[in-house]
Amino acid sequence: MSKPLLLFAAGNGFLAVALGAFGAHALQARLGAELMATYQTAVQYHFYHALALFGAALLSQQFPAEILPRAGGYLFFAGIVLFSGSLYVLALTGARWLGAITPIGGLAFLAGWLCLGLFALQLNR
Repeated sequence: MSKPLLLFAAGNGFLAVALGAFGAHALQARLGAELMATYQTAVQYHFYHALALFGAALLSQQFPAEILPRAGGYLFFAGIVLFSGSLYVLALTGARWLGAITPIGGLAFLAGWLCLGLFALQLNR
């Protein structure tokens, strides 16, 4: 079912814009350059993958019997939580131990893109 993915996409698109605006207006003066760059990276990847999640949701709706687009969408969501989420917390708290979680989110992003690529390869076969 694609409805949860569409809701996740809409919610994460909203959050990415809200957190980006929060960072630009409320954090710019409070965070040092390094932590601000970390926060901006979190927002960028959050937004990119909210859009990717939307695309996966649309593919899931168009091809409801296919598992790869749906799996890709859920992997994008996991990546947003783990990658961007850990970077947000790192930037706001300085908790460096969260850096160990960030690559797991990056792997989830990669796996999501791999799912979409494999799905594309199997189309029209």
